[in-house]
Amino acid sequence: MEQGISLNDVLSISEDVVAREVEREFLIIPIASGVGDMEDELYSLNECGKAIWDKLDGVKSLAQIKSDLAEEYDAPPEEIETDVLNFTSELLKRKILVRI
Repeated sequence: MEQGISLNDVLSISEDVVAREVEREFLIIPIASGVGDMEDELYSLNECGKAIWDKLDGVKSLAQIKSDLAEEYDAPPEEIETDVLNFTSELLKRKILVRI
């Protein structure tokens, strides 16, 4: 049974994906079977997703990432928290991120 995600979690990018910026678009490409979704083999991140992705270093907790983003962006902390948890939860479910 999969556990829910929390701000205490520390996540890292799976070794089964590569990420590249191509013509100002940031793409995530699964390179192993069972990663991602067969219908969506290529993932493109928006600015918000890219900002979160860049902070996923396998050391910082999601709470620290939320705090860093709150310092960088003028957005309500609750909105940043929701974005961080929803984004990372979805990528964890698709095995693009892994728990440390």
